Amino acid sequence: MSFVHAEIGMKRGLFGLLLACIAAFPGAAADLPPLTHGLTPVAEPKPAPALRLADLDGKPHDLADLRGKLVVVNFWATWCPPCRREMPSLEHLNQRLQARGLKALAVDVGEDADTVFSFTGQLEPAPTFPLLLDRDSQTMQRWKVKGLPTTFVIDPQGRVIYRAVGGREFDHDAVVGQLLPYLPGR
Repeated sequence: MSFVHAEIGMKRGLFGLLLACIAAFPGAAADLPPLTHGLTPVAEPKPAPALRLADLDGKPHDLADLRGKLVVVNFWATWCPPCRREMPSLEHLNQRLQARGLKALAVDVGEDADTVFSFTGQLEPAPTFPLLLDRDSQTMQRWKVKGLPTTFVIDPQGRVIYRAVGGREFDHDAVVGQLLPYLPGR
């Protein structure tokens, strides 16, 4: 077999593998555990670590500027299945409560703007909250994130009051009920 034939055969094999993965993907979502409906209270709320990152357009965002608001900080990545699944519910939560003082921030870990932009362009509804880039994972380390997705809720005084590891259905009434008492505009 010539080199050219071997290369064509390898490409056909990779193409077949790709098709198999695509065909398997819809069923794979059914095999994932459901998104949960609660946030874990932090026993002793402490000041949130610093968070200063740029969004997809290069605009800087600083958590310190959001003092007085209830802030949901979600660490995620496009390659993470529960992260992908929970993103629309985070947008629904944002739409539902932003007028009452909630601010959502999604911190993508280790990816570039093109990758994040490509993924979020497929979402319905598309996120309207800032998508921040933690390209070198330094912010993730400062926040002691061990797995994705991980979400923190910061009260209007700047303290971490809730933490959630794993996928959440943020717009579920149980989660909204946990957040409502902390909204400054309630």
